[in-house]
Amino acid sequence: MTRPLRIKSFAAAAATATLMLAGLTGLPGAAQAEWRGWNIHVPDYPVSLGMDQFTAEIAEKTGGRLEAKTYHNGVLGSQPDAIEQMRLGSIDYAVFNLGPMGQVIPATNVVSLPFIFKNLDHMHRVLDGPVGQQLSDAMAEKGIVALTWYDSGARSFYNSKHPIQTPEDVKGMKVRVMNNDLFVDMIASMGGNATPMAFSEVYSSIKTGVVDGAENNWPSYESTAHYEVAGYYSSTEHLIIPECFCISKTLWDSLSAQDQNIVKSAARDSATLQRKLWAERSNASRDKVIAAGVKYNEIADKAPFQAAMTPVYDKFIAANPDLESLVRAIQAVD
Repeated sequence: MTRPLRIKSFAAAAATATLMLAGLTGLPGAAQAEWRGWNIHVPDYPVSLGMDQFTAEIAEKTGGRLEAKTYHNGVLGSQPDAIEQMRLGSIDYAVFNLGPMGQVIPATNVVSLPFIFKNLDHMHRVLDGPVGQQLSDAMAEKGIVALTWYDSGARSFYNSKHPIQTPEDVKGMKVRVMNNDLFVDMIASMGGNATPMAFSEVYSSIKTGVVDGAENNWPSYESTAHYEVAGYYSSTEHLIIPECFCISKTLWDSLSAQDQNIVKSAARDSATLQRKLWAERSNASRDKVIAAGVKYNEIADKAPFQAAMTPVYDKFIAANPDLESLVRAIQAVD
C-alpha cells in the first residue's frame, strides 16, 4: 500500500509545481515559451529578413525573456491554414498578404481593388494612418492584430504585343490574372479578356500565344523569366496589395503594456528594413530586365485607368455597402 501512496503523493506534488510554474511565467522577467512565427517565403527574402530582425530585437530588448522563432518556407502550412492557426492561438505571429484574407476578414478586400492606391508611397501613407488602424481593428475582431505593414510591390502589366499607355491598349488582349472576380472584372472593364490560370503555366502560355501577357511585380517578372516571352512592361501599378505583420490577439492581450510597446516597436522597425530591402530588390530586377532588352514605359497619368474601373467599384460597393466608407477614406488620402 505504501508504494501507490508515494506515487500518488509525487504526482500531486508535480501537478502543484506545474501550476506554480504556469503562474510564474506571467510575472515580469519570467521565462516564456518560444513564440512560433509563420512565413511563406525563403530565408533570404525581404519579408524573411524583416521578420528575423523582429525576433532579434524583442529578444535583445527583453534580455531574452521574449523569444521567437520564424519558420520560413511555409513549413507550418499554407496561408489559409496559418490564418486559422493564428486565430486558434497555435501560431503566434506571421506576415500575411492581405489579398487572400478577404474570406475571413471582408474589410481587407478593399486593398485588392484595382487602382485603389495611386502608387507605393500612397499605399504606405494610407496604411500607416487611420485607415490602417481601421483594418487592424477589423482583423482584431477575428483574433488577429496587425502591428505594421510590409511591402509586396506593385503589379503592372507585361505582354508580348505592344506597350500599354491607356486602357484602350488592353482591348482585345488576353491577360492572365489571379483567380479573383475583381481581377477578371478589371480586365473586362478595359475591353480585355481575362484568363485565370496557375502561375506556373504563364511562361509557356505566353510563349505559345494562349495568352498575350500577364501582370506582376518586377521581382516576379524577372525571376520567372517571363521577360523572355513578354518584352513589354508598362507601369500601370494597378494592384498594390500590402502585407501585414500580425500577432495572435490571444498572445497580444496576454502581454503587459511595456511588452506590447516593445513588440510593436520591433515590428515597425522590421517594416522599415523590409520596405528598404524590397525596393532594392525591385530596382535590381527592373535594371536586369531592361538591360536584357525589355521595353519599359511609365504611365504618368493613371486617371483614365481609374475612370475605367467605375463598373468594378460600383459592383464591389453594391455587394459590400458597409465597406464604401473605407474605400472613400483611402481615396481621400493625398
